[in-house]
Amino acid sequence: MTFKKIAISQMLILALGGLTVHTVRAQNAPATKLNFKNYLTAVETNSLELAAQRETIVAAEAGVGIAGIRPDPEFTYSASRETVSAIHPRPVSRGPSLSMTIETGGKRDARIKSARSNVMLTEATVAGFKQQLYSDSAIAFAEACRTRDVLARKENTLKALSDIVRVNEVRRKAGDVGGIELLQSRVERDQFQADVTQSRADAASARLALSLTLGRRVEDVFGMAALECGFTPFERGNDIEALIPEALQSRQDVLIARATLEHARDNASLTRANRSADPTVSLGVTSTRGYPGGFDQGGNAIDGTSRSNVLALSISIPIPLSRLNRGDIVQAESAVTQAMLGLNQSELKAESDVRTAHQRFIAARENVDHYRKDVLVNANRMLDGIRLSYRNGAASLLELLAAQRSADEAYLAYLQSEADMATATVQLQLAIGEQPSL
Repeated sequence: MTFKKIAISQMLILALGGLTVHTVRAQNAPATKLNFKNYLTAVETNSLELAAQRETIVAAEAGVGIAGIRPDPEFTYSASRETVSAIHPRPVSRGPSLSMTIETGGKRDARIKSARSNVMLTEATVAGFKQQLYSDSAIAFAEACRTRDVLARKENTLKALSDIVRVNEVRRKAGDVGGIELLQSRVERDQFQADVTQSRADAASARLALSLTLGRRVEDVFGMAALECGFTPFERGNDIEALIPEALQSRQDVLIARATLEHARDNASLTRANRSADPTVSLGVTSTRGYPGGFDQGGNAIDGTSRSNVLALSISIPIPLSRLNRGDIVQAESAVTQAMLGLNQSELKAESDVRTAHQRFIAARENVDHYRKDVLVNANRMLDGIRLSYRNGAASLLELLAAQRSADEAYLAYLQSEADMATATVQLQLAIGEQPSL
C-alpha cells in the first residue's frame, strides 16, 4: 500500500468514526441548572395561570368573613303632631327606635360552614389545576430534550457526511473512486442539510415552548443554561396494587370530588337553616311634650296633655307560608346525591387511570430497554461492519449511506422512546396524586 493510500485510509477512518449511533454531549454543566426539578419549581413560582387560579382561593377565604356577617340593625326616627287648629300649639311626639332581625335555625353557623367547605373545594380545584400544569410542563420538557438530542444527532451525522465528501474528493484525485460516487456523497450531504435546518428550528421552538407554562421567558429564569435531561427510573411503578390505594387517597380529582360532596352537604344544611322564620325585634322611645288645654277655632274645648315618655318593644314574626313548598330542599338533596355519584365515578376513574398509566409506563420502559440492549447495539454492529467493508472496498457508498440512515432512524426512535418514557412516568405519578419527578 502506498503512502498516499495509507493517508486516505486514515482520513476515512477518522471520518467514519463520526458515524456512531451515540451522540457526544457536553460534559461541562452550567452554574444554573435547567433540569426537570428546577423547571417545575420555577413553573410553580412564576406561572401566570397558576397565579390567577390562586386568586380564587383568596376570594373564597374572603367569603368566610362575609358569611359571618350578621343582619344590620335598623334605626328609625318618627315625629307626629295633632292636626287640630288651636290657639296654642298642639303636642308633638318624637321617638327614635332600633330594630334588628334575629337569625334563627343556625343560619350564620351554616353559612360559615358552607363558606369554609367552599375554601377547601377551591383549594382542591387549584391543586388539580397545578397537577395539569405539571403534566403540560413535563410534556414540554421531554419534547425539548428530544428535539435537542435529535438536533445533536443530525448535526453529528451531517459532519460525518461532510467528512465523507472530503475523503472522496481526495480518493477521486487518487483514482480510488469514480465521479459518480463523489457526486452521490455530495448530494446526500446537501440533502441532509435541510433536515438539520428543520431540526434546529424544532429544537428552538421546543425550548421556547417551555416559556408558556413557565409564565416567563426561559432565558429570564435560567439564562442560557443547557437542558439537563437525565431521568431517574421510577422504581415504585412496579407494584400496581400498592399504587391504587395511594391514588384513592391522594389523587386530585378524587379530592375535588370529596370536597364537592362536603360542600354540597353544607349547602343542604344551609338551605334547611334558611327555611326557619326570623323574627324582627324593635325597641323605641316615644316622647310627647305636655300642653295646656284650650279651645279650637270653633270654640270647642280641647283637653290638655301631660308630658309623657313611652318605651315600646315589638316583635314581628313572618308567617312562613312559602315554606310549604319544599323545592329548595329537593334541589339541595339532589346536589348531594349528584356529588356522591360523582365521587364514586372519580374513584372508579382513578383506578382505571392508574392501571392504564401503569400499562403505558411498563410498555415505555420495555421499549427503552429494548432499544438500549438490542436495537442500538445491532445498529452499531451493522454500521461498523459496513464501515469496515467500505474501508476495504467491499461495500459501496450507497450501502454505507443506507446503513447510516438505518442507524439514524434507530437512534431517533430511541430518543422518541425516551421522551415517551418520561411522559409515561409523569402520567403515572400524577395518576396516583404524586408530584412528578424525573
